[in-house]
Amino acid sequence: MSTQHSTEPRPSASLREVSGLDSRPAGLSRSVLILIDIQNTYRTGVMALDGVEEALAAGARLLERARAAGTPVVHVIHDGGEGGPYDIRAHIGALSDEVAPREGEPVVVKQFPNSFHQTELEKVLTELGAAPGSGKELVIAGFMTHMCVNYTTQGAFNLGYRPTVVAEATATRALTAPDGTVVPAATLQRAALTMITDLFATVVPTVDALPA
Repeated sequence: MSTQHSTEPRPSASLREVSGLDSRPAGLSRSVLILIDIQNTYRTGVMALDGVEEALAAGARLLERARAAGTPVVHVIHDGGEGGPYDIRAHIGALSDEVAPREGEPVVVKQFPNSFHQTELEKVLTELGAAPGSGKELVIAGFMTHMCVNYTTQGAFNLGYRPTVVAEATATRALTAPDGTVVPAATLQRAALTMITDLFATVVPTVDALPA
């Protein structure tokens, strides 16, 4: 009589679990919402993302929830210079209309994947009452999952924040792996979110899963 063994790998404990970190998602009403690079850049052309319109719609719903709750909102936009897909002076690099800032909502311009690097973001958060250690948490969404969402979340964690990422309001694109094979966008998306949740943040799957 043969015994079949499951080939399903057993997951390791996350670094959050090993470190004893709180993995409960942030409540929107006690947080600041940071929307990263929800720019027209990612909707068409060379930088178009897989599932970008669905992710953008989720970002718009998240923004609507935050505004209704009185949650402060910070918009981040990547400036890659004139003439390219990140030209914030042109329509291609502008923040998408669905998530356009309202009067009084700060816009932070960045030039690196980590939105805290050489920007005013930490100062803006402090002015909003969300300095590290203040008890205010961060809710993060935007583009791209494996790049600016990932590195901004790491930056927030390194500064002492407790971020939460909203998965459905993020997106990425297929890339070529070092061995020449193609990594589908869905695979890279799942890997990036898994990497984030291992240590740097809690990840909730949907806007509706984020506590009030």
